[in-house]
Amino acid sequence: MNGTYTILLLILSNIFMTLAWYGHLRLQQTGVTAHWPLIGVIALSWGIAFFEYCCQVPANRIGFQGNGGPFSLVQLKVIQECVSLCVFAVVANILFKGEGLHWNHALAFLLLVGAVYLVFMKN
Repeated sequence: MNGTYTILLLILSNIFMTLAWYGHLRLQQTGVTAHWPLIGVIALSWGIAFFEYCCQVPANRIGFQGNGGPFSLVQLKVIQECVSLCVFAVVANILFKGEGLHWNHALAFLLLVGAVYLVFMKN
């Protein structure tokens, strides 16, 4: 069950992270933050990133083998990177309609799946 909680928290964390890192660009395009000073945009992103950390830190604590979880440190990192890219692809497709996925993105995703396979292989 810790593995499931870890992955769900990582997904939620990465939704917040993607919105913090790239959401301000969409807000600028729509005019909401177009005239904000940079420090205001940074503060907004930082506020959103707080919730990312509220999910990321517990995900790592719950999922880490040293705390009774099912994943090694390397496995946690690879899972996080894959979740991050998947969430980014979905959010970018929703927020930025012109940012479509192409064949090279699909190939990169398949290579990441291969990386996950290799990380979870028994030595």
